[in-house]
Parts: sequence; C-alpha cells; structure tokens
Amino acid sequence: MTRWRIRRPPEWGVDPVPADLRTLRAFDVFVLWSSLGVGLLVLAAGSLLVLQGLSLLETLAISLAGSLIGSLMLAAAAHHGSRAGVPTMVSLRPILGRGGSFAPTVLNVLQLLGWASFELLVMGYAAAVITGNVFGPWTAAIFVPVFGASVAALALGGPLVVVRQWLEKFAIWLVDASTAAIAAAIAIRGVDLTARPMPAAFAGPASYLLALDLVIVMPISWWPLVSDYNRFARRARDSALGTTAGYTVANTAFYVLGAALLAFGPDFLTAIALLGLGFFPLLFILVDETDNAFANVYSTAVSLQNLAPRSRQAWSILAASGIAVAAAWLLLPGGNPFGGGYETFLLLVGGLFVPLLGVVIADSFLVRRGAYAAEEFSDTAPMVRWPAFAGWIPGIVLYFAIILQWIPGFPPVGATLPSFALAAGLHVVFARVAASRAPHGPSAPGARNG
Repeated sequence: MTRWRIRRPPEWGVDPVPADLRTLRAFDVFVLWSSLGVGLLVLAAGSLLVLQGLSLLETLAISLAGSLIGSLMLAAAAHHGSRAGVPTMVSLRPILGRGGSFAPTVLNVLQLLGWASFELLVMGYAAAVITGNVFGPWTAAIFVPVFGASVAALALGGPLVVVRQWLEKFAIWLVDASTAAIAAAIAIRGVDLTARPMPAAFAGPASYLLALDLVIVMPISWWPLVSDYNRFARRARDSALGTTAGYTVANTAFYVLGAALLAFGPDFLTAIALLGLGFFPLLFILVDETDNAFANVYSTAVSLQNLAPRSRQAWSILAASGIAVAAAWLLLPGGNPFGGGYETFLLLVGGLFVPLLGVVIADSFLVRRGAYAAEEFSDTAPMVRWPAFAGWIPGIVLYFAIILQWIPGFPPVGATLPSFALAAGLHVVFARVAASRAPHGPSAPGARNG
C-alpha cells in the first residue's frame, strides 16, 4: 500500500544560509525587487502625491529622486546581512546587541502585519471591482481570505520558489505587460503634465519635500526585511545592483501611474476600469500583488525567529496570515483604504525605521566597516549596544517633531533626510566614545555593553 507523505517545506531561520543555496543572480534579485516595487498600494501612494498639489511632471521628478535615494538606502541596508547570510533582524545583533535587536523586531512584526492587512484589503477591493461585486456588498470580504490562503501558500514555499517559479516564469511578465498597457492608454488619451489637479494644496518647497518623504518611505519600509531575501544572493554585488535597479525602476513607474490615473477617475481602481482596457491590467497587477503580501507574511515568521529561534516558520506563517485576514476585515467598514489612514501608516513606518536605517548604514560603512565576527550574529552577541539607541531614539523624535511641526520656524526640508543624518551622526560619535572606553575595542566578543 502506497503511503503519501507531505514534505515539510525547507526553511532557513536565524542561521546563515549555506553557500550552496546562495544562488540568486543580479537578474533574479532585480526581478524580485522590481516585483516588490510595484503593486496596488504603490499606486495608492502615488495618488497621495497629487493631494500635495503636485503636477504630473513634478511627480515624475520627485518619484525618480525619492525612489533612487530610497533604493540606494535599501541596498545599503542589505549589505552586511546579505554577506553574513542572515535575516535582517538577526543582522542587527552586532549593531544593537542581541537583546537590543528585539525592539526593532517587535516593531517590524507589527508593521509587517499592518502591511499584509493593507495588501489583503486592497486586493479584496480590486477583486470586487474586477467581478462587478459579484457577491454584493460582501464581495471584498469574501475575497480577502481567498487571497490570504494564496499568500500563505507562497510563504510556505519560501523565497527561492517564489522568485524562480512564480515571479520569473509568470507573475512579473504579466505585470510588465499590464503596466505598459496602462501607460499607453494614458498617453493616448493625454494628460496635462504641468497642470496641478489640486492647486490649493500646493505649498511650494514644503509640498515637494513632504512628497519626497512619501516616496522614500516606500523602499525604506522594505529594509527591515531586505536581507531575508538578499541573503540568497550569490555575491554582495548581485544584491546591490539587483535591488537598486529593480526597485528604482518599478517604484518610480508606479508612483507616476498612480498619480496619472487620478485624471480618469475618483481612485486608481476605478480609473483603470475606465481606460477601456477591460479588467485584464487590474487582474494582472492583482496577480503580482500576492508577492508583496507574501514578503510581509514570510518575513513576519522569519523576524519572530529572532525572538524565538526554535519557532517553526510554518506555524508563524499560518498565524500571520490569519491575523492579516482578520485585520483586513476590521478595516473593510472604513470604505476607503487609500486615504488618511494609509498616509499616517506610511509616515509612522518612516518615523520608526528611517533613523534606525541611519544607524545601520553608519555602523556598517563608517564605524565597523563590515568587520563583524561570525559570533556577533549568534546568541553569544553582546546583550545591548547603547550607542545605537543613543542615535536611533533622537532620530525618531526629530522625525515626528518635523512631521507634526513641533519645531517653530524649522525649514521645510522634510523629515527623512534630517532624521537619518542625525541618527547616523550620533551613532558615529557615541560608537567612538564607547570604543575609547572598551578595553578590547568595539568588536571584542563578550563586551556586554560595547
């Protein structure tokens, strides 16, 4: 009698990925991050730029600049984690300490669950538009768990399966074709590149810089999980080139498309339906949207293993998918997933993680310059490294002080770059102070508060 056995999918937790599994080329990484750089939520974020009073030409310039800056930061954040072959949250142990890495891990899990919820929510709304609300007012709610199950299945398969079997063979080509079709339809119908749809909202340099913040935050929102995937890259150069090029191109294109679509409808979902292309472009983008939600769910499980290394990814993936479905259901009565709540969420993510990115890049390229011992990524790492928190926390305060206008007369330079620079600068200073006081230098194993 034949016995059928279900094979447990492979998983790589906090331990470094072995060399024989680091197989992703620059092209593979490009496909991954160009896929993660597109999606319905990116279109939604692009429409927010119009609310700042920008013209389409200004949106193009801001989107390109912000995407390039954010993508370079994203690639830099992947540098030492990818080289060590460990997930992003584990890669923070040499910088914040083993216990210190728990703080961003908890925040990361919360933001990933938030992103997954928004992804499932917008996918539910998109399915309702495509099907003409086939199930009446419950259509979006019915489709949310269907997409949740699809996302869980991808997450159980793991990154290598998703990149090689799903994206490269199927999803990315559909999205490229649908994106080209939407862009061509917009060009044929024509839009005024210099007109400001909401001129009353334009506030000069302040609008430009707030819009820049809204663009940069999208790639930066991915940095807490970038090494979860780039650790499978063959070389650091493959990781850097693929990430920067892939995300810059995709993020720029979809921010601009999201802004342009508002000329044809009250929101981008309706606008796509009114372009005369049928529902195929929206359907294809919806197909690709699953990989964004996959990344959020998979990385939730990987991040949790920094807190509990023995936890099973499979159970965490199922739990994260269930929580995301439930949260999406709770958001459904709001009726509009693309308004002020989404913008607030973007700025909250930026405020918490932009300054920490400044600390990570400063440590990786200026303080330690990549000189991390293998044991610093393990459970024997120092418990807490106070210089990282001495830079991160003031950076958070400055970000929200600028966004919430707590500083009278502060110049309109946005919040991202000042908070990033402050956190990075303070970390360099305090790391040197700590090194001068440490008897064996900042990288000495066993230095509990180095």
